[in-house]
Amino acid sequence: CIIPYGRGNSRSVPAGVVVEQIKRLVDKGYNEVVLTGVDLTSWGADLPAEPRLGDLVMRILKLVPDLPRLRISSIDSIEVDEALLEAIATQPRLMPHLHLSLQAGDNMILKRMKRRHNRDDAIAFTRQALALRPDMTFGADIIAGFPTETDAMFENSLKLVKDCQLTWLHVFPYSPRAGTPAARIPPVNGNIIKARAAALRKEGEKQVAKHLAAQIGQTHSVLIENPHMGRTEQFAEVIFDLEQPQGHIVKALITGQKGNQLIARPT
Repeated sequence: CIIPYGRGNSRSVPAGVVVEQIKRLVDKGYNEVVLTGVDLTSWGADLPAEPRLGDLVMRILKLVPDLPRLRISSIDSIEVDEALLEAIATQPRLMPHLHLSLQAGDNMILKRMKRRHNRDDAIAFTRQALALRPDMTFGADIIAGFPTETDAMFENSLKLVKDCQLTWLHVFPYSPRAGTPAARIPPVNGNIIKARAAALRKEGEKQVAKHLAAQIGQTHSVLIENPHMGRTEQFAEVIFDLEQPQGHIVKALITGQKGNQLIARPT
C-alpha cells in the first residue's frame, strides 16, 4: 500500500476535540456522523493513556445523547477492542454496518501483504459481531491478483465473501505502486486479474441481492441523503417515489427491490 508513504504515521485527534466537533454538527442538524481514518482502529495509540477506538465510540454516545446515528468506516478487524465489541452489543445508535479492511482471503497472500490478520481471524470476527448484533452487515476491501496469487489462493478469497457474509464489496484489481515491496514481485497476468475481479464482483452482487431481498416487508429508519434517496442503518440504498426531507431520518416500509436499491414508502 502506498498510502502510508504519502501520509506518514497515523495522528489521532483527541477525544475531546472529536466530541466537541460532533456536538457542533448535531447543533446544526446533522443526524449521522461517520468516524473515518486511514487506520481507524489505531486511533489513540499516540495519545496519553493510549485509549482505544471503542473508548472513543462509547464516549461520543454518552456525551452526545442527541446524536441519532454514529457510523464507523473502514476498520482492521484484528485490532477491534473490547469496548468496541461492547458498543456493538449494547448501543443501538451505533449503526450495524462495519467495513473491514480484509484485502484477501488466503493466508499466504495476507502474509505477503504484511496484514495483521489471517483468514480465520476475519471469519471469527464477523461471527462474533453477528452474535452480538444479528442485524450487522459487513463491507470489505478485496484485492484481486496480488503478485504470486494462484488460482487456489484466489478461490480462498472468493470463498471468504460467503464465509464472512460480506454484503458490500469494494473490489480492486491489483496495480503496482512504485516504491512498495509488491511492485518488485512479478505480477499476475492482467487478463487473469480482470477475470478474478469480475468473479469477486459477481459474488458480491449475489450477497447484495440476498441482503436486499431479506429486507422486503421490514421497517427501517432511513437517513435521507437527497429528496428521493436515503440509506438504512445497514447502509442499503433506499429510493422513494415522493420527495422526502433531506437530512432527516424517516421510518419507511420496504416494499420492493430495484437492482441494488430498496423501494420504500414512509410509514
